[in-house]
This record gives sequence, C-alpha cells and structure tokens, in this order.
Amino acid sequence: MFKNDLRKQALATLEDAEKAYKSQATSIEGSSVKLFEVREKSSTDTLVTVESYINMLSNSPKEFDKAFEIFKAEIKDFKNEIEVLHKEYEKANFGKAGAGGALAGAGVAAFGPTAAMAVATTFGTASTGTAISALGGAAATNAALAWLGGGAIAAGGSGMAAGNALLALAGPVGWGIGAVSLAGAGFMARSKNQEIVDKAEKETRKVRQATSELRRINQKVQACTELTEKHSLGSLKLCSVLRNQAPNDYLQFNDGQKQQLAALINHINTLSTIIKDRF
Repeated sequence: MFKNDLRKQALATLEDAEKAYKSQATSIEGSSVKLFEVREKSSTDTLVTVESYINMLSNSPKEFDKAFEIFKAEIKDFKNEIEVLHKEYEKANFGKAGAGGALAGAGVAAFGPTAAMAVATTFGTASTGTAISALGGAAATNAALAWLGGGAIAAGGSGMAAGNALLALAGPVGWGIGAVSLAGAGFMARSKNQEIVDKAEKETRKVRQATSELRRINQKVQACTELTEKHSLGSLKLCSVLRNQAPNDYLQFNDGQKQQLAALINHINTLSTIIKDRF
C-alpha cells in the first residue's frame, strides 16, 4: 500500500513537471515571436528611416556611412533568411494536413508560419536538402528536430539535442517515458512499484533540468528583444530630431548635433550585431 502511494505521488510529480515544461515552452515560443516581430520592424521602419536621413545629409562622416552599410548588409541577410525559410516551410508542409506521420506526431505541424519563422530565426535552421514531408518514420522526426534545433552538428548547428529540447514548442514534450506512458497498463502490469517510482523520478529530474534550460534561454531571448527595441526606437528618434533640428550639411553641425549623430551610429552598430544573434 505504501509503495502504491509512492508510485502515485511520483507519477503526479512527473506530470506536474511536464506541465511546467510545456508552460515554459509556450512562453519561449511567445518570446521568439516577439523578437521576430521587433527584428522585422528594424528591417523595415528603422532601415528606411536611417537610409532616408543619410540620403538628405551631405558630407556625412565616413563612420556613419560605414555603420549603415554594415547594418544594411545584416538586414539583407536577415530578409534573405526569411525568404528561404518561407520556401522551406512550404516544402516541409508544416501546418498542413499532408504532413508526414512521424513529423505530425512530433508536433511540428502545430507551428503556424509566424511561430515557425520566429523559432527558426531565434534558434537557427539548417536545410537537409530534402523536404521534411518527403521523409518517413524516424527520418522525418529527426529532420524536424534538426530543423528546430539548428541543424546537423556537422553543419555547425546544435543538432537534434537542441531540437529535442525545443520540441515542446510545437506541441508534445516528447520524452521517452513520461507520466502517461508510465501509467500505461502494459508497463504497470510488468513493473514493480519501486521500478515505476525510480523511472518517474529519473524522468522528473530530466524534465526539470530541461525546463530550467528553457527558462534561461527565454531570459536571453527577452533581453535581446528589449535591446533590439531600445536601439531601433533610439535610431528612429534620433533621425527625427536631426532631420527636424540639424542642418542638412554635416559640416555645419554644432557639437551637440555631432554627439547625437555619434549616438545614432552607436545604435546602428548595436543593431547590426544583435539582428543576427542566435541562441
């Protein structure tokens, strides 16, 4: 009786841990979407505003022109990545009824286009050269995990290990055992209470460790979002001030206006760096 109570308690604890993991996964998906939207805004509004100001300013300092060219190149790379991802998303058939069995079972089909792009541009991607939907069985699941986790290790990505940690972003937790499996009739019938307790406790530790890692990554994503937003808005504000108050010729700038332009350059340099950050 005592061991039976321990078994129930261990399974309930594991189930609670899985719920916490799923909750954290949902949170990090939302954070990724927010970062993606802020980056998209930087790649449109900020880029257009700064470029417009540069075109009207004569004798602009070389460091300003250089900073903007680097920023523009990073934005171009970001937009190219989005374009490629859209094509891969369609090839992989995510979110459609025709997605392959193992792939759909992994939960990847639950991704909407924005969430898929957000996760991909936050955590990295890799193309296997084959549409994921064309793969079957374990190959489909592995390809989906690699896509989520940054691709094969050989290609410089973090491989299925990271993908496995991110699998819950699309739906199921994907653990090898889990509370539901442990509570299944077959396992219960052939296992002793203590064995079930040991396995449940082992899985609980695994889930909690992964939850902690997701929480850490989520904090980094949120910090990057705040930093991107800060520098994007800072760039827009300074461009507006300089356009309305400063001469159109840099040679006629006073010291305060030169400092404002220097601050704008700093904003652009920072944006160039963080627009490509991956976690």
